[in-house]
Amino acid sequence: MEPRNNTRISEFLLLGFSKDPELQPLIFGLFLSMYLITVFGNLFTILAISLVSQLHTPMYFFLSNLSFVDICFISTTIPKMLQNIQTHSEVISFAGCLTQMFFYLLFGTLDSFLLTVMAYDRLVAICHPLHYMVIMKPQLCGLLILVSWIMTTLHALLHSIMILRLSFCTTLEIPHFFCELHQMLQLACSNTFLNYLVMYFAVGLLGFGPLTGIFYSYLKIISSICRISSTHGKYKAFSTCASHLSVVLLFYSSVIIVNLSSVDTQSSHKSVASSVMYAVVTPMLNPFIYSLRNKDIKRALKKFL
Repeated sequence: MEPRNNTRISEFLLLGFSKDPELQPLIFGLFLSMYLITVFGNLFTILAISLVSQLHTPMYFFLSNLSFVDICFISTTIPKMLQNIQTHSEVISFAGCLTQMFFYLLFGTLDSFLLTVMAYDRLVAICHPLHYMVIMKPQLCGLLILVSWIMTTLHALLHSIMILRLSFCTTLEIPHFFCELHQMLQLACSNTFLNYLVMYFAVGLLGFGPLTGIFYSYLKIISSICRISSTHGKYKAFSTCASHLSVVLLFYSSVIIVNLSSVDTQSSHKSVASSVMYAVVTPMLNPFIYSLRNKDIKRALKKFL
């Protein structure tokens, strides 16, 4: 098979979930519903936090940022997939594919960083409650968000630039519903050793690094909760981080499933299904988890309505 230089590539083909025409309306309706639920659910959370003064705290500042990133995250992949189904086309331009991959990496990694920042916020609130407002000053909160954006943008930009140096074969079919980095590397005809090296290094640094920070935060939180004498005090302390812990478990369990399935190059359908959990289901469930498990959010929503 003759490779051709990537500068001549004009488009890729996103194969999606199924080529069966009878399933296309069902897939379109299902993912359109999930997309709208995600967007309006997270927008409602952002509006409630913005308009209710009692929620103008560091914890809900980080939550509003997480909701915004979740909207951007799902908007990176689903609208293009719905457009392709509606127009009966599998085509995505090379520039569009590269752009989609960039923003997918950016917002996916940013989710991980924000969950780590929120874990640190809960650590300070439970372990140092008297100094909480002194430590979590607006300047520190803004700095944590800014650093997260800078690091994740550089990470996504690095992978995008490294894709540009590759040559691709004549077969440009991506067995996925979006341009995923691992799938694009499999289509390259040139040497991808450096790309994979950077990818696995980034997974270790930007994946396990934040996860380690979250584990450390919760070990300190659990240790602090165990020292509380009253049962009511323990329950009250744990309830303040129950929603965040639920989101962390949902997010990282789906990420681990995606990465394990991507190792098996023969199981593209399994990889696609796992990515749905990570890129679609998790952003959709986040606002419901915070709404159902958080009394402050529920009171704010009632007041807002």
